[in-house]
Amino acid sequence: MKHLLSIHDLTDTDLEAVLATAEEMHDVQSRPVKKLPALRGRTVVNLFFEDSTRTRSSFELAAKWLSADAINVSAKGSSVSKGESMKDTLLTLDAMGVDAIVMRHAGSGAVAQAANWVRASMINAGDGTHEHPTQALLDAHAMLRHFRNHDLGTLEGKRVVIVGDLLHSRVVRSNVALLPRLGASVALVAPRTLLPAGVDTWGVEVTTELDDVLPEADVAMMLRVQRERMQGGFFPSEREYIAGYGLTGTRLASMRPTAVIAHPGPMNRGLEISSDAADSARAIVLDQVSAGVAVRMSVLYHLLAGNE
Repeated sequence: MKHLLSIHDLTDTDLEAVLATAEEMHDVQSRPVKKLPALRGRTVVNLFFEDSTRTRSSFELAAKWLSADAINVSAKGSSVSKGESMKDTLLTLDAMGVDAIVMRHAGSGAVAQAANWVRASMINAGDGTHEHPTQALLDAHAMLRHFRNHDLGTLEGKRVVIVGDLLHSRVVRSNVALLPRLGASVALVAPRTLLPAGVDTWGVEVTTELDDVLPEADVAMMLRVQRERMQGGFFPSEREYIAGYGLTGTRLASMRPTAVIAHPGPMNRGLEISSDAADSARAIVLDQVSAGVAVRMSVLYHLLAGNE
């Protein structure tokens, strides 16, 4: 495996290996000394053309805990702000001999294009409304750990309901590509104005009625309402959005006793998710953050050291 641009890049063997290694990497977080020598001498650059806290920080930690050198480059503090093109920025970094570039960009397909220009391994940390493969992998890893720790089996036969701003979400596209491969059934829920074009061809259930599917969910994944990408009225008001699609205390009470709540973050408390839900014992939001470091360690390991 040279690059990770999409969930579709992973064969079933790759997927099994990445998740299995992530389980091993997860144990590193509880050690007094969080270091493995696997990537000593390698250099990983985090190139972010969009803001990020969780993804960039977890990739930086993942690289450092594998003993790689990690460098953060943001567009605002680089030559991009002076007018340098994305291609020239990538070629410059590649000429420095870096081993991997973790890239986030507002343009769908930008990371795949970048992979054609460089010798380094490219990892998609989110491209426009296309995909965010490591987020889907960490979501699955967090769910699997939860189910296993509570003697609830695996994702096989589980029902995952993904709710909210599907139109602008790259996370949902990666999860739709991944979760059915692990045996889960997926239901997507959103107002009609936030349903992507062609969503009916994605091969999963699509509905506008949250209350019809939430009581059957094993996992309710609430997506952030991406107001920064919205120009115009996608819903009449926040109050109406909460009434139709927010995970309120009442809806929380309607869920199965064993069901859990996921959110890729950052959360808009009081909009797509109430504080009662976000802070409840059944929320695995912080488990997802922890899973993010383990999964990204696994991805870096398989890209840069797996053959060795």
